Amino acid sequence: MNLAFKDVKYNFLRFLLTMAGVGFLITASTGMVGLYRGIVEDALLVVEKIGADLWVVQGGRAGPFSESSAVSSDMDHRVEGIAGVSSVRRFVQISQQFDFEGRDLRASITGLDFPKDRGEWVQLQRGRYLAAGHFEAIADESIGLALGDRVRLAQDDYLIVGLTRGMVDASGDGLMFVTVNDAMAIAQRRTSEEILLARAAAGKTGAAAVSESSVQQDSKIAAVLVTLDKGANENRVRTNVLSWGDANILSRADQRDLLLNQRLWRLRLQILAFTGVLLVVMAIVISLIIYMLTMEKLHQIAMLKLIGARNSVIVAMIAQQSFLIGAGALVLGLAMSKVIFPFFPRRVVIDPWDFAGLALAVATVCALASLLGICRALKIRAQEVLS
Repeated sequence: MNLAFKDVKYNFLRFLLTMAGVGFLITASTGMVGLYRGIVEDALLVVEKIGADLWVVQGGRAGPFSESSAVSSDMDHRVEGIAGVSSVRRFVQISQQFDFEGRDLRASITGLDFPKDRGEWVQLQRGRYLAAGHFEAIADESIGLALGDRVRLAQDDYLIVGLTRGMVDASGDGLMFVTVNDAMAIAQRRTSEEILLARAAAGKTGAAAVSESSVQQDSKIAAVLVTLDKGANENRVRTNVLSWGDANILSRADQRDLLLNQRLWRLRLQILAFTGVLLVVMAIVISLIIYMLTMEKLHQIAMLKLIGARNSVIVAMIAQQSFLIGAGALVLGLAMSKVIFPFFPRRVVIDPWDFAGLALAVATVCALASLLGICRALKIRAQEVLS
């Protein structure tokens, strides 16, 4: 006869409520870790999918995903002349807020170097890739636009010819792909106030160009993407670019390292801290429940000792109850995660290895939580059955 199962059946409602409470804590822990995984995937999405071997960025800077970067407008031609370089593309990415049918929408405008890059690396859900050098766009569904919509960006109207799903930047803004020239035109748009300030700063009285600004405006090219020939010497290409003095060069691994270990480092620490707090709360909840159940069975435990039951039987009963709570909570937590997380506004990635690690942590918590009840049970003497 399994005493743990008998006790669970006798106190089924209490066990069920405890499992539900711990299950919600496990769901929250899974959600935080999954949210971090999702942010990492979003942050690395362009780096991984765009297919560049090297990124040439502004000298002394760490690239467009870590800080602002602007290279000269002819940088792509300079890089293209280096031995071992197969092809180059210009890259621009800016955040833009715009009005569409009375709604304020926000997107991360990403420039494709048309016609070299028509967006074939983008996974379309509907529509087509870019087919013209101007005024066409591919947008992510999260922005809120539909196929065939016309949206005004800067001074021009753009036709949405393709839709993607799940393509966002590290901030959660949906990606909108236009040509590089269109992206630069959007980035260079200036308000009337800025034009007036530019005139005043320059002492001009005549008409100023729309692109003039009180802020010095150089090239809007954030980086040059480099694809190397098969068997090319990457170190030689890097050495050539660095020798110019006005450019820095990063590999795909460098970009990953900058994003994960610098930009997202504090977020990772916060996620780990909150997950640790939830595990502590989980241990306290399970400990209190197991201790209360042990206190309610003091007379029965004393009776077991009186009839000759070994301490191992009593210890096994209490430990099994604790692990039953943890196992049931894990199943409930995973089920709730599958149901709830698809409705979150940010991507939540449930990695099997992360959940396995969480299961191991829950097992450790259950083992530690049962110690309080076990210690109290072992202190009971058989004579107490008469009291």
